[in-house]
Amino acid sequence: MASATVDGRRVLVTGGAGFIGSHLVDALVEDNEVRVLDDFSTGRRAHVHPDATVIEGDIRDPATVAEAMADVDLVFHEAANASVTRSVDDPVASHRVNATGALTLLERARRADARVVVASSTAIYGNPTTIPVTEEEPTTPTSPYGVEKLAVDHYARLYHDLYGLDTVALRYFNVYGPRQACADYSSVITVFLEQACSGQPITVEGDGSQIRDFVHVSDVVRANVLAATTDRVGEAYNVGTGRSVSILDLARLVADLTDGESDVTHVDPRPGDIEASRADISKARRELGYEPSVGLQDGLAALIDGDADGFRP
Repeated sequence: MASATVDGRRVLVTGGAGFIGSHLVDALVEDNEVRVLDDFSTGRRAHVHPDATVIEGDIRDPATVAEAMADVDLVFHEAANASVTRSVDDPVASHRVNATGALTLLERARRADARVVVASSTAIYGNPTTIPVTEEEPTTPTSPYGVEKLAVDHYARLYHDLYGLDTVALRYFNVYGPRQACADYSSVITVFLEQACSGQPITVEGDGSQIRDFVHVSDVVRANVLAATTDRVGEAYNVGTGRSVSILDLARLVADLTDGESDVTHVDPRPGDIEASRADISKARRELGYEPSVGLQDGLAALIDGDADGFRP
């Protein structure tokens, strides 16, 4: 497993009070001057490391982005409307945050010549035609969120090809870990754990045969650090584990790890649900040196034990 460090840099983490962003800040703040841009619509102040500088503001506002980007040489762009449901309910508002916000950031980064690592998503693939999913898979998103993330993904690589800006797009699969809120499928683990730990039935949508690639947030942080230091810029990489589990087996595993007192029950399937998703991480392994290190059972056990610092990037 390749190791990489970022030190002595002026770093901006957009969405740095959120789930993934706050873990990135924690990993960077000791050796760098770290700035956080967040509007706190979903992020929490309590998750921001006290040594980071916080700018409260909107990624859609060019003046705010300019302030946050002043003298910065590295940006991790995590700010987003991460809810597929919200993107369906209000696609225009979601587009403004996800697509227009990212474009605003990239344009400012171009002026500052700052490297940008952007959070893309497995949602850009829609219903994949092959499993595991490679970066060459056709991109046929099934939600406004997926379309918006595809735009971000394209813009990042276009800014490298057209303007020479150092960019890397990381296509996250299903990220889980401490500080994750309950919202959409990415946090089905959070939902299952909350149900099991409160003695409620664990509810599986449909028959539970849907498969997902769950990657621990510490591995995602490691992928970001590798992307920040690689020479292979202008590229997009899958960030997952290369392994998958069915939602039904996940529910059973959560039940077992929480003493098995919760029954697993089934509810109506989610309309338009993707049946199968598993990352091919060969490209990230080969070009970035990325290697996931946290197995699902260990990651779940740490969450149940309340060990937020059990895995360090």
